[in-house]
Formats: sequence, C-alpha cells, structure tokens
Amino acid sequence: MQTTPRTAKKAKLKNGAALKLPKSKRFVAMAGNIGAGKTTAAKLISQKLGFELFDEPVIDNRFLKVYYPDMRRWSFTLQLEFLIKRVEHHELIHTVAKSCIQDRTLYEDPEIFAKYLHGLGNMTDAELDLYFDYFKRLTRSIAQPDKVICFDVPDIDVLLARIQKRGREEEKGIQAGFLRGLNGYYSSFPMVLQGKYGIDCLTVDVTSLDIRSGKGRQEFLDRVTTFLDA
Repeated sequence: MQTTPRTAKKAKLKNGAALKLPKSKRFVAMAGNIGAGKTTAAKLISQKLGFELFDEPVIDNRFLKVYYPDMRRWSFTLQLEFLIKRVEHHELIHTVAKSCIQDRTLYEDPEIFAKYLHGLGNMTDAELDLYFDYFKRLTRSIAQPDKVICFDVPDIDVLLARIQKRGREEEKGIQAGFLRGLNGYYSSFPMVLQGKYGIDCLTVDVTSLDIRSGKGRQEFLDRVTTFLDA
C-alpha cells in the first residue's frame, strides 16, 4: 500500500488545468485484462487526485512464479491467495479516511479468472465450488467499491507488447490465446458489476490512449472526475 499526502480541494495538471476532486470519500477500483494499464492508471489517480493507493498484490504473491508454468496445479491455490489479499485490502480501505484507489477489483477473480480457469480445465468442479464458498464467506461484510473503472484493450498484440515492456519475470509465458479468452469475459464484466453487485462502471478503451502524459492524461483524468461526481 502506498501512502500519499493529503491534498487541497483542487489539484492541477502541469498545464494548469484544475481537476475537480470528489467532495467525500470514494472507494474506486481499476479493472481490466493483464497489461491493460491498470497500475499506471491507479498510480496516476493516486498522485493527481490524492487517493490512497492499494497496489495489486503481485510482488509478494507466494504462488505467481510457479503459476504460469503449471496452471493446472496452481490455479486454485493462486485464486485463494488473491482472494485473501484483496479482502484484506477491502478491510483496510474501510478504515482509511481519505478516498482510495485499488489496482484490480475483488470481483474479477470470481467472475472472470476463476470461471475462465475452470473452463480451461485448470480448476475442477469441486475446486470452483469451494472457491465460491470461500468468496461468499469472506466477502459477507466487506465494503464494496463505489465505482469501477474498466480498461478495454481489444487488440491482443497491444496487451502482449505492454506485458513484454514491463518485463515481469512471472508473466513471460503468457500466450495470446489466454489473453483473448480473458477479453471475452471482460466484454460483459461491466454489466455483471452493475447487475449482480450494483456497482457503476466506466469503460475506457485505452488501446491507443496514452494516459501517461499530455492530452491523453488530461482526457483520462477529466473522464474520471466526471464519473466520480455522477
């Protein structure tokens, strides 16, 4: 978790344009396929809007290194690890007074990854049932995000290029077909969030939108602040 300093009621971009900050605490979460740019966006929102940043728990994950070489062996274990870490984040976010931004939602694991891995044969029927038993029990009383921002990148080559550029050792074995299958689940994820969990979702196509600087960054932040005030 990264702690950021408290900010004034307004923040400014380098070009001087004022950003309208939320009037009350917001819990916002990023969603999107591997390599979509969630981490970059979460850090940007943290820096520019003064949100507390909750990074995706990948660096200290005990199973991610062995997961991709042997997904059938480690899928169930990895999903439980992520579930526990994300629930811990939700519990911490509930105690933080300022607005918070979470890198990847809790709900992508049951609604996308667990179901997809089961469909690929990497989780048995019994393991999927047990995973959902844990999910229902552990999330019974946690706070939900107020809003979710979902990054859409239909072009798999773009995702692969971004994954290669950031150079995480454990992600070297990710194949185009695996990402394409995930994209299929992500196409309906905003509707699942709204219909099943009652969470508003903003979908942003970032295939060619560079949010790291210039007009792309300002356009993204403008859309985020408008969405948060809706």
